[in-house]
Amino acid sequence: MSTSDPLDFLDTVDLTEPAARPPRRKPKLWDRLAIYLPVMLMGLLALASYWLLRATPAPEAPQAARPVSGEPDYFMRIFSVKAFEPDGSLKSEVFGDEARHHPDDDRIEIDNARIRNIDPNGRPTVASAKLVTTNADNSQFILQGNAVVVREASVGPNGEVLPRLEFQGEYLKVFVDPERVVSDQPVVLLRGSDRLVADTLDYRSDAGVADFKGRVKARLVPR
Repeated sequence: MSTSDPLDFLDTVDLTEPAARPPRRKPKLWDRLAIYLPVMLMGLLALASYWLLRATPAPEAPQAARPVSGEPDYFMRIFSVKAFEPDGSLKSEVFGDEARHHPDDDRIEIDNARIRNIDPNGRPTVASAKLVTTNADNSQFILQGNAVVVREASVGPNGEVLPRLEFQGEYLKVFVDPERVVSDQPVVLLRGSDRLVADTLDYRSDAGVADFKGRVKARLVPR
């Protein structure tokens, strides 16, 4: 068995030559595309943003305020509504078959209405009609169709006796404070046993005066 000298290897290898390099690999198509991929993605995002901007509907112009409808917005049927003074005493009471609220002018219409109001002196006034229309604060009432307003007899602040008053007509307009009854149509006034008929009426409770116009007929019963 022969042995070789390790130094013999040095005789066959030239250390002055550079080491052999691996062969250069040609870049593939995917590698080339990977270089431009971020640029392509940015372009797609810009294009999508532009498309979304074009597809988004333009904001609507502010619309002009719509007029409030005159159609009723709520109803009450077969009802009774009461109002009380701060001390708990009854101030007013309203009965009706149907009530309709109109939002355009805040009025309320009541079919077959009966209204009972008590003034600060405790004198009750009762009004009834086929149709009653009241304003927002219930300070005015318009009675139409078989309208009747009755103020019962009472004792005045000075001890005088105030006779019973009854107003009859197809149209009566009643103001609550101060109490006033107005009509531009024929009306009948019953005052105790007296009866007066006129074409128009303007009665003011605070002054105790009734103005009649047109054809006036009176039947006065001596006391």
